[in-house]
Amino acid sequence: MGTRMASKRTTVRDLRRHNRSLLLSKLYFDGPLSRHELSQLTGLSAATVSNVTAELGEERLITEAGLVESDGGRPRVLLRVDPAYAHVVGVDIGETGVKVELFDLAMNRLAAVDHPLDSVRPDAATAVAQVASGLREVFASTGVDEETVLGIGVGVPGTVEQGGRVLVHAPTIGWDAVALEELLRAHGVTLPLFIDNGAKTQGQAEMWFGAGRGATHAVIVLIGSGVGAAVITDGTTYRGATSSAGEWGHTTIAYGGYECRCGSHGCLEAYVGAEGILARYRKARGRAVSGEDEQAQFGALLESADRSKTAAKVLDETAGYLGAGLANLVNLFNPERIVLGGWAGLALGERLLPEISRSAARHALPHVFGQTSIELGELGPDAVAIGAATLPVAALLEQGGDPRVSARPGRKRGDAA
Repeated sequence: MGTRMASKRTTVRDLRRHNRSLLLSKLYFDGPLSRHELSQLTGLSAATVSNVTAELGEERLITEAGLVESDGGRPRVLLRVDPAYAHVVGVDIGETGVKVELFDLAMNRLAAVDHPLDSVRPDAATAVAQVASGLREVFASTGVDEETVLGIGVGVPGTVEQGGRVLVHAPTIGWDAVALEELLRAHGVTLPLFIDNGAKTQGQAEMWFGAGRGATHAVIVLIGSGVGAAVITDGTTYRGATSSAGEWGHTTIAYGGYECRCGSHGCLEAYVGAEGILARYRKARGRAVSGEDEQAQFGALLESADRSKTAAKVLDETAGYLGAGLANLVNLFNPERIVLGGWAGLALGERLLPEISRSAARHALPHVFGQTSIELGELGPDAVAIGAATLPVAALLEQGGDPRVSARPGRKRGDAA
């Protein structure tokens, strides 16, 4: 009897959480909506919708957002998630700089700081110091109290091992099992932390708010100094056995080809990552492109293509390699949409998307490629930080309530999304 009752209590609690999660998510992505619309869209009874929305309203998670006329009856109240309920922070630890951005719950950006890093292989201590400094700056400039923050999402290069300790493995920048959460805690960061690979956070941002929205099967690629991807299958990010799936940059594009930063040879990253493209130009021309940092040099290379045969040839080759790499994604995953993002990916796409698409078409199976569109990301170079900030929001929506309420201090929830 006692066992059966415990089982029943668990079932009721799970059902309540499911209903709260379902309604909160529907309001977050599609609101404002009336209770009647919520019932129609979710299949929940009018009574359940009424009870759950009353609960969410009491907790100030949702708020009224005006009235809408109904057929012959009283106007219906519209509901939405209250943007003022809490704040979230998104951090992008990139190879060229650290971004820290503060948002309200509706993902309106309230403040942003961008600290360049002196090296494309920044040591972890330097990057963490920049994150801690950026956090202080966004809170100081807005007057936002840290107690109103659901959590801090952090997007990083390399793979993230979730577990008792969150470890970042990023051999291309020299990070070997970096205990990033512990380093942030040592710098005085006490808020809940959600740490994930930057290509995956960019992927979630584009799927929620950008070029991936509405797609069920998609690949969101990130090209900056290095190269990564987020593979979305049935609306969910594919993670693999240890959450490191998506290392598209380290698939082999040329057997025995150029040496990659990871130590292997012929990796796609060595051909289409910004660092690899600049290295190929330097080798062909005998000298580097001028510019104070990698992004400036890359911009100068793109600009010079109209007057430099060498630059034009390097970029033409890059479009070919990138198209072949995208064709591999098409043949492997059969996505309905591929989204090209990252600061270098956006720059390449704006100039070379037709050439990249033609190369992809040449290398992909025709009937599979015919079902795929290749598009530019819509969220710009901030997509990694925006996506990182969605990690605590995803925990809120999944749990159907404030993740801070049930969280133990220091608990890892990087996989909550």
